[in-house]
Amino acid sequence: MNALSQIGILTIQTIGGLYLLIVVLRFLLQLSRADFYNPISQAIAKATAPVLTPLRRIIPGLFGLDMACLALAIAVQYVTITLSCLLVSIFNPMVVLLWSLIGIASMVVYIYLFAMIVMIILSWVAPFTRHPAAILCVQIVRPLCAPIQKFIPSLGGLDISPIFVFLLLNAARVLINSAAAATGLTGGASMLVPGMF
Repeated sequence: MNALSQIGILTIQTIGGLYLLIVVLRFLLQLSRADFYNPISQAIAKATAPVLTPLRRIIPGLFGLDMACLALAIAVQYVTITLSCLLVSIFNPMVVLLWSLIGIASMVVYIYLFAMIVMIILSWVAPFTRHPAAILCVQIVRPLCAPIQKFIPSLGGLDISPIFVFLLLNAARVLINSAAAATGLTGGASMLVPGMF
């Protein structure tokens, strides 16, 4: 791979990966019923609205899930990977679709892991913070912790549900990495897929 191809892939991955992150965050914020009037939520909504608004006319929601947002995430990922693959002269449409789904699943897991870490650190350092990012992290993670908290009560005021959520997220990460390896998404190929770390 020559230097121009590397620069092209880096540019495509940065722009595509950033927009994909925004789209996935919008989906997760809607899924967790996070505060829509949070300034970060508003910025994410404004960044995705020009594409999502017309797409929602074609793709309706299903069981409370924003299917248009999911379709947009898959399309952004697919285009990003396709452009990157074309720069290195490899392309298989079905493999790219599988890589797109695996990359999005990986990104979701890492968003949840990051939000969990932020939530845990803030609970010790600044438990009463009202920063918009901190509030969104708690709101994103709350639906994951709530079912576990029903079965495992807090121990003397100490909530241990995040430990079990971490275990589940890491188990999901292992399964995603296994699926990635099964589809050839290892080594240098993983650099072509936003969300794979």
